[in-house]
Amino acid sequence: MSEVTEILVAARAGDEAAAAQLFELVYAELRQVAARKMAQEIAGQTLQPTALVNEAWLRLGADGPQHWRNRAHFFAAAAEAMRRILVDRARRKLAQRRGTGVAHEDIADLQIAAPVPDEQLLELHEALDRLAAHHPNRAELVKLRYFTGLTLDEAAEILDISVPTAMRWWNYAKAWLFRELQKARSS
Repeated sequence: MSEVTEILVAARAGDEAAAAQLFELVYAELRQVAARKMAQEIAGQTLQPTALVNEAWLRLGADGPQHWRNRAHFFAAAAEAMRRILVDRARRKLAQRRGTGVAHEDIADLQIAAPVPDEQLLELHEALDRLAAHHPNRAELVKLRYFTGLTLDEAAEILDISVPTAMRWWNYAKAWLFRELQKARSS
């Protein structure tokens, strides 16, 4: 059992110090993942890895009761939180561009950017939801790779699958998403 899993078990059992331990243990790893992901971003777009990780941590419940079963479940939740942050930001930016009168909030000033234009991020988000309806395991792999920037080896470890299986799932998911995005753009 990994140290993260042990802390998650302790948190579920009511250990109040476990949340702080979890934060200390995974924060550096999540920040490295975010920094590595942001290093591959489109030129001119910025992301503060610290801001992304902090916001994801808050969305995960921060110091509240922990409900994750193990390390894989926690990192899947973190990937989903990061995805939601990027999608919500893209929606806010599009709403502001369309003149809907959306009030500018301080949190929108965070330099969180997606690797693609906002419209494409929203299309990807919707296609990923459709993939999850048919192939939830492959959708989790995409979230871990795309939204948290994990390597194929890291994502395979978190999902507790072999690297060749992860490669097959990744290739399938990329082809499936490409087809879905093409269909969405042509309609």
